[in-house]
Amino acid sequence: MQHDAPAGSRHVRYQPDDKPPLGLTAGLGLQFAILSIAGIVLTPAIVIRAAGESDSYLTWVVFAAAAVSGVSTIMQAVRLGRIGAGYVLLMGTSGAFIAVCVAALVRGGPGLLATLVVASSLFQFLLAGRLSLFRRLLTPTVAGTVLMLIAVTVMPVVFDMLTASPEGSSEWSAPTSTLITVVVIIAIALKSSGSLRLWAPVIGVVAGSIVAAFFGLYDVDRVAEANWIGLPDAEWPGFDLSFGPAFWSLLPAFILVTLIGAIETLGDSVAIQRVSWRQPRAVDYRVVQGAVAADGAGNLLSGLAGTVPNTTYSSSVAITELTGVAARRVGVAIGASFIVMALLPKFLALVLAVPDAVVAAYVTVLIAMLFVVGMRIVVEEASDYRKGLIAGVSFWIGVGFQNGVIFPEYLQGFAGGFLENGMTSGGLVAIMLTLFTEATQSRRQRLRADLAISELPSIREFLDGFATRHGWGAPMSGRLDAVAEETLLTLLDAEQAEGDTTGRALRITASKQDGRAVLEFVAAARGENIEDRLAVLDEPAAARPVERDISLRLLQHFATSVVHQQYHELEIVTVHVNPPPRPDPDGKPVEPIDP
Repeated sequence: MQHDAPAGSRHVRYQPDDKPPLGLTAGLGLQFAILSIAGIVLTPAIVIRAAGESDSYLTWVVFAAAAVSGVSTIMQAVRLGRIGAGYVLLMGTSGAFIAVCVAALVRGGPGLLATLVVASSLFQFLLAGRLSLFRRLLTPTVAGTVLMLIAVTVMPVVFDMLTASPEGSSEWSAPTSTLITVVVIIAIALKSSGSLRLWAPVIGVVAGSIVAAFFGLYDVDRVAEANWIGLPDAEWPGFDLSFGPAFWSLLPAFILVTLIGAIETLGDSVAIQRVSWRQPRAVDYRVVQGAVAADGAGNLLSGLAGTVPNTTYSSSVAITELTGVAARRVGVAIGASFIVMALLPKFLALVLAVPDAVVAAYVTVLIAMLFVVGMRIVVEEASDYRKGLIAGVSFWIGVGFQNGVIFPEYLQGFAGGFLENGMTSGGLVAIMLTLFTEATQSRRQRLRADLAISELPSIREFLDGFATRHGWGAPMSGRLDAVAEETLLTLLDAEQAEGDTTGRALRITASKQDGRAVLEFVAAARGENIEDRLAVLDEPAAARPVERDISLRLLQHFATSVVHQQYHELEIVTVHVNPPPRPDPDGKPVEPIDP
């Protein structure tokens, strides 16, 4: 097995535990905050304007969004108990929630929105606490499909704002501002590289606003009237605790988007680990759980504050890789900068004064990229025709429900109308098809034992029976026995290295997938990561006691791949084993044929 160093890891200047100079920390924190504040402010702006809510409420929502983004970014960096990743992960308002937030405001107002955000955030804590249980359900295929459907549900709202010129202004004002914004963003993103590409959205919004000001669309009075420092005049919107039909019909959509946001956070927390260290490390899923928990805490705070939900920003990974600075202190500085900006009404007014057409143009590019991210995830998974079929069917069913063309005479208004949201209907179809695929796969065989060397005879008997059922001969049975023994010895070695010899329960699952055996070893979490140790063994100058390496060397020899996932509650070692080549009539080995 080959373990390549993650891209950019060799150029890391400051790792997460390092302490860069205070000036560098503060400067980078402010720079990254300025780079991200437009998205944090403009996303709730388009939600409030699309729903027709008041400017007073918009002012409160933007203030609360910036403040909550600051607090949750700090939580991600400092890691409070099991909440937080301990890495630089920017938190900000989520474009994925635009459609459902607009629907909540239209149907029940700010109180209903706040209640739904709080309720859906609780499911994120559940996911973080039991992430290992959901690993087969919330798959990349499901996440990619829902991300594409987000664009389907949001873009009709955005398109209405793109060309709507305000009363009394030139009919060319909105189209021209929109065109300039989109052209500048796309031109910079396509032709530039490095740090300039990260600034493309900000530069595009500024260019569009300048053109809009020429037509008299930029709200200069809002900026002039705003205070330099202080809290907004608007009041907290409160909660709607009536729990009427609108709440129950929208709750599934909020939960689904929250879970998909958690999957996005999962991806970001995996990626940030890969670019934050000079030497490659295996992914620590305890960090992932912490990131998802902090995401849930951010959403809970968003609901309590009466603003739109937030999520991690993938730009965190790009910025960290570009600068080579992954120190946690920078994450704290970014969060503190967001909080300071929230207390500067005039600064926020500069962004809120941006006309609807420019905001819609910015969101168009943002949602287009979100669609591409979803499409890329699906395409990467589509090599398996089952996953491709799930994505295709779910996507078009979602499009059909969104446009009201699937049996409208029977399903219109069904269950409060929650199926009329394409993201909800398509996402539920993707989840149900994934469950069906899991349920109808070849039967998994399980064995429960103690994590002890004395269990080897029963494990060998279990694996011999598994190999016999699938028509594999003695050579494959011997290979499986060797893999199980070396995995068991490696887990025991990690436990004994910590001076802990107490017994632990072990569950072994064996299944056949694509002609190969897949063994899954599940035990209570403890010990170092096996993938990290394998990576060290691959280094030519590895200096480790030979006796500790024998089991890993043998495991590396017999297994096609070894994946070690460490969670707070348990650890999972998944080993793929190919059948050994079978000799042809002349005695030469040939590759096995999958029966």
